[in-house]
Amino acid sequence: MTRRPAGLCQQVRVAAIDCGTNSIRLLIADIDPERAALTDIAREMKIVRLGEGVDRTGRLSEAALDRTIGALREYADLIRQAAPRGVRMVATSATRDAANSQEFVDRVKEVLGVAPEVVSGDEEARLSFTGATRELAGAAHAREGGCPPPYLVTDIGGGSTEFVLGGPAGVSGARSVDIGCVRMTERHLHGDPPSPAEVAAGGPGPPPPGAPGARPGATADIDAAVALVAGSVPVRQARTLVGLAGSVTTVAGIALGLARYDPARIHHSRVSAEQVHEITGQLLGQTRAQRAAIGVMHPGRVDVIGAGALVLDRIMIRLGFAEVLVSEHDILDGIAWSLVP
Repeated sequence: MTRRPAGLCQQVRVAAIDCGTNSIRLLIADIDPERAALTDIAREMKIVRLGEGVDRTGRLSEAALDRTIGALREYADLIRQAAPRGVRMVATSATRDAANSQEFVDRVKEVLGVAPEVVSGDEEARLSFTGATRELAGAAHAREGGCPPPYLVTDIGGGSTEFVLGGPAGVSGARSVDIGCVRMTERHLHGDPPSPAEVAAGGPGPPPPGAPGARPGATADIDAAVALVAGSVPVRQARTLVGLAGSVTTVAGIALGLARYDPARIHHSRVSAEQVHEITGQLLGQTRAQRAAIGVMHPGRVDVIGAGALVLDRIMIRLGFAEVLVSEHDILDGIAWSLVP
């Protein structure tokens, strides 16, 4: 399923694709393993909402499949032009959960020539950790930047959120839980804006497939998942919380007061717990139109940013972190690094 570079040279060009519940992203990069340096050639993102409705139906819809394959055709053209020596595509939460995931795999292979790897939550967490902490692993960076290990890397996706604890020596614990921004929005946040009852006690609607009885509310759902993580991973050993993915970077852009999205300003910015809590309350209290007018907001995140911010807010409250270090480098970068032995 993975085409790896044959014969390592000083610099290796690779292509990585991350297909999540909400977005599909491409990174074409040159990697110098001796210097531990990754240089972007192309970095693209499209909101395709592959996981739309999966929590309710257990299947990938035809419309979602068509959107995703359409974006992938564009990526395949870019990859052919760049001629990388290694290509890897990883699919995560929505594909893991879908009964018709094989149809997705077959269609991807036809377009890309490489089958996607439907990875486990633990493998997803480890890739995210590699991508987020490669730059932080040096002792000098940790000392000068004030971001000492161990790190707790938190990747808030569309369908799931990954937690991974570790440091320069590697990963010491990981857990994936189903509290992504799309899943929480579809389960709980139905109003425009969501009502206080929906945020605190959940909205109406049937429980997810296989789950008997009434569903908990959004906050209770998130808190229960965070408690599961804390019970299986020694998260309180972490000295630095590193936050990944679009929900976190969007919150950071708002905290920084940016007029438009600026990855260079957002990367390695720090957002306090108080700022996260305030911004979360603002987003959950706004209408869709008000959220869409925010300068840093990607159109594909307008519907789900409130839930994503709530996940980050509850993580920081429940685990006692005073700030989050925001990273633009995440699972996509980890996939790229995995192509270099």
